[in-house]
Amino acid sequence: MQPDPAVGVYAYLDYRAFLRDYYTAKKAASRAFSYRSFSKRAGVSSPNYLKLVIDGKRSLSAKMAERFAAACGLDREASRYFVQLVGFNQAKTSSERAQFYGKLSGFRSYQQAHKLDVAHAAYYTDWFMPAIRELAATPHFREDAEWIGDQLIPPISSLQARRALDTLIDLGLLVRNDTGQLVQADALLSTGPETRGLHIAAFHRAMTQRAIESIDLVPAAERDISSLTLGLGRQGLRTLKERLQGLRRELLELSALEQDPEQVVQLNFQLFPLTRVTKRGGNR
Repeated sequence: MQPDPAVGVYAYLDYRAFLRDYYTAKKAASRAFSYRSFSKRAGVSSPNYLKLVIDGKRSLSAKMAERFAAACGLDREASRYFVQLVGFNQAKTSSERAQFYGKLSGFRSYQQAHKLDVAHAAYYTDWFMPAIRELAATPHFREDAEWIGDQLIPPISSLQARRALDTLIDLGLLVRNDTGQLVQADALLSTGPETRGLHIAAFHRAMTQRAIESIDLVPAAERDISSLTLGLGRQGLRTLKERLQGLRRELLELSALEQDPEQVVQLNFQLFPLTRVTKRGGNR
């Protein structure tokens, strides 16, 4: 069966959306095309199985995903992508989604169709991306990959620094001023709904790892790592989260007032439960 070029699967990060658009395009091209005819091509007994999948009332196993890919006329590479896409959308945990996303982003055609999303992934996964962005706001910043790499703790290679600069420029986070110098821009990072949570989770993992490593890499006088273990009720938890949100805003305002920033620092806020919520009497 020859690949159907009507809908490019690599442009999608939601397999149900791909199937919906595929069906719409095929139906517009031929009135004879129907849910029943698709089921026949896929070897499915239910005549409206495709519609149930599109509407989110049925999911696809890996084996069924292969049959759907074949029914859509996808070639071997695109079929492999579709199967991974199904796994990505149906993953139960963030780590599973991250594994499937890694496979999806390894397809060259995906990289071409989602250049900006690939750049977002790099920004959030590589801890030094936001650090270099902030470094560009210091008065002595130099657009020299080797110099940039040496400024970071721990240092990175000049190749990593060069790629980071390219990514920051692609994302619009660094721009050139009238004299051609790279400066920080106020661009906002906005990722698609399919990968936003995935990228943010990767960012927090990377920065938490940096905090762990700083215990050995940074003298105690140059860091502040502390923790509290508290017992709180629901209202107390809400109040604490509100206080943390307010403090984050205050610190951002404080940073904005800096006239001569000399160093880039990372401040992590981490609040998470250590026990389950208990009811009166001690029962769960």
